[in-house]
Amino acid sequence: MTTQRTAAHSGRLEVIAGPMFSGKSEELMRRVRRAKIAGVKVAVISHALDTRADLSAITSHIGVNIPAVAVPDVATLAEVVAAEDCELVAIDEAQFFGPALVPLVGELVAAGTTVIVEGLCVTFDGGPFEPMPTFMAIAEDVLKLTAVCTVCGRDAVFHQRIPAAEAAAESADGSPGGTAGETVAATEIDASHVGGLESYVARCREHFAPPAAPSAR
Repeated sequence: MTTQRTAAHSGRLEVIAGPMFSGKSEELMRRVRRAKIAGVKVAVISHALDTRADLSAITSHIGVNIPAVAVPDVATLAEVVAAEDCELVAIDEAQFFGPALVPLVGELVAAGTTVIVEGLCVTFDGGPFEPMPTFMAIAEDVLKLTAVCTVCGRDAVFHQRIPAAEAAAESADGSPGGTAGETVAATEIDASHVGGLESYVARCREHFAPPAAPSAR
């Protein structure tokens, strides 16, 4: 029998946020597995931009994975969720979907669906990464995770590009988001935001060094 979900029985918004390497994906997977054990119908969504691993799964930095549907945008995400008619929607790397994800999540929650959004709440230059800060403000439950600073071992709330990755993002003609010598903005979503230990490092507040602002021409 299908459970009838209405606005009278609103859903719930849960947020898992933090910098890279803080265990966000592992926590999302843990919640999804618990829901499935309880017999909850779950749709797990990832963004097609994240090509670090198999697009049919969410894969953490430590190699753990669960099946997922990769979609390129919010409109496609809405279509997938409507077709699945799920009680729980889990969205990995929510920052890649941009602010347009906020109204869709609001509609799902109002209709009685529990939604978990997981993603980066901070950019590689230390600024807020929408839509995660907005979700954190309106959620019933927020888990803010920290990574481990690779310099001193203290709690890291930031991540930054390592020099080689920064140079690669700025150098070659035809690179996503720009041309030679043009830096991709930290809030502009393109393939330069996708990476692991080869491209980014976790940093505490003391050791975080945001990229220098481009000089005026």
